[in-house]
Amino acid sequence: MKEFFKVKSLDQVLEYASGFPHTGTEEIPLSDTLGRILAKDIVSDVDLPDFMRATMDGYAVRASSTFGASEANPAYLNIRGAVYMGQSPDFSIGPGECARISTGGMVPPGADSVIMIEHTEAMDDTTIEVFRSVAPGQHMIEIGEDFKNEEIILSRGQKLRPQETGLLAAFGKQRAEVFKKPVIGIISTGDEVVPIEKSPGSGQIRDINTHTLSALVREAGAIPLVFGIVQDDYDMLFEKCSQALSQSDMVLISGGSSVGVRDFTIEVLSALPESDILVHGISISPGKPTILAKVRNKAFWGLPGHVVSAMVVFSIVVRPFIEHICGLGHKKEIRVPALLSRNVSSAQGRADYVRVRLIEKDGVLRAEPILGKSGLLNTIIKADGLIEIGINTEGLDKDTKVFVIIL
Repeated sequence: MKEFFKVKSLDQVLEYASGFPHTGTEEIPLSDTLGRILAKDIVSDVDLPDFMRATMDGYAVRASSTFGASEANPAYLNIRGAVYMGQSPDFSIGPGECARISTGGMVPPGADSVIMIEHTEAMDDTTIEVFRSVAPGQHMIEIGEDFKNEEIILSRGQKLRPQETGLLAAFGKQRAEVFKKPVIGIISTGDEVVPIEKSPGSGQIRDINTHTLSALVREAGAIPLVFGIVQDDYDMLFEKCSQALSQSDMVLISGGSSVGVRDFTIEVLSALPESDILVHGISISPGKPTILAKVRNKAFWGLPGHVVSAMVVFSIVVRPFIEHICGLGHKKEIRVPALLSRNVSSAQGRADYVRVRLIEKDGVLRAEPILGKSGLLNTIIKADGLIEIGINTEGLDKDTKVFVIIL
């Protein structure tokens, strides 16, 4: 009978992530940057904007020319001219003068604010009445107010969203250097596992894990590479793991991680060249029999065979490792606050991850536990997320405030 190594806490396991190297880098077109991770800081080479720009339709003015203006006592300004979009005005604004301007137009020299057209009325082609005063800088953007020249506008390790792509475009960046997407090898093990196109016989199940883990890998920003199903055979598994090691940046093996006579994962990982078993057992539920090995500087995971357990372990433990080697810097994990809808029990000495659905009732968001065995698919299908019950907590009471990790 094989024995578990000393079970480690989740925090201890996550500390190992920093010991694995990032993937290499590549330069890609701006159109392909969505979801990618920047490999170096982006520094502005100009002020943005590089001219004073109106944020309202109206008139460019000197603010001092409007001081004290009201409906009962309007200010009268002479129209100096008009600012046309995409052009530089060839005149300046003096005291008691103004210029027609549209949103985005270049504020003429001498003007320091824009008064909204709604607060004016044209008396004729050369004069307007102003019914409200404006302050210097109102309704306009100063030079460099958005970003200043030589400022770091995007940082290494930042994930590029549509807004970051737009910012790169604003600075004329046609290409960006990003971290390469890591290739994650996926192996399913077990004599009972058959391909999904095959009808399972007695005691057999379809290969759910390969497809579920592949989708999770893509969602994490990596590329899945499927190596198929391996039976409970040491030599076959060793050969497949060696192949996956040579073609992948990280490998996930589902099944074969628990203590069992025919479970060879731990033996195979131990036998691979330059292998170091870092973890054999994590104090979480589900997912205690998870394995982490470092083989040739790559993370090799032995995940539970039950798909729900494998998904929980992936979300809580594996994904942070993938995000690390992807080069992701400071991740902003969003957890949704909710009130627990019922009492939930837990055992001390492990962190429990309970599947929950979110239900809004009477304006209050509640987390409703979905109870069931870890092998039941319906429990994860119905779930919106997970709540964590700490390692030193004996359950949670109804109406306790919890934070839901969204799946």
